[in-house]
Amino acid sequence: MKKLAPSILSADFSKLAEEVARIQEGGADYIHVDVMDGHFVPNISFGAAVMKSLEGKTNLPFDVHLMIENPDQYLEDFMTPSTEFITVHQEACVHLNRTVQHIKSLGAKAGVSINPATSLSTLDYILEDVDMVLIMSVNPGFGGQKFIPSALEKIWELAQIKKAEELDFEIEVDGGVNLENVQEIASAGADIIVAGSAVFKTPDITETTKQFVSRIRSV
Repeated sequence: MKKLAPSILSADFSKLAEEVARIQEGGADYIHVDVMDGHFVPNISFGAAVMKSLEGKTNLPFDVHLMIENPDQYLEDFMTPSTEFITVHQEACVHLNRTVQHIKSLGAKAGVSINPATSLSTLDYILEDVDMVLIMSVNPGFGGQKFIPSALEKIWELAQIKKAEELDFEIEVDGGVNLENVQEIASAGADIIVAGSAVFKTPDITETTKQFVSRIRSV
């Protein structure tokens, strides 16, 4: 079953718990947590304390996306009883296999993300070890960007590799997703789809979430 992970990067932080309750009511599967350090990407978002403030206020698991340098130093900070995935960037990890094993040793599922200009071939020797591959369909750092069309080919190609090699990682897509392109993204092979401003910047967050869920599960 294909899943939706709304990104709280686009939520109203003055009423974060309330907005998370709305996506839960709409049928979202995860809370996508975009963490930016101002070094790996040209923006700063929030840290573990904001994420942990939602503990006990939602039943949705955390899908943590670390867009940061030296992620190994901070992995423990993002581990909670609700943390399901922790994803790091291939481009930020000198010893990627070690980082993946570190995430797993903490009890979370390990994801690896690649930027739009990064080739899938950089993941050749890690695919057997990861639980998720996150394809960035915008250059990370800011919400509200346009989907980069070439990401569709990358999603499709990764799905073919997954099938041919009989691997069981999830394919996640993040960046520029909206109600107009979400079915095409799902059809290309995405298992988990992240949407930020297209969910949280709408008048009725719950209804928009329901529409996203309906469209991705119709594929």
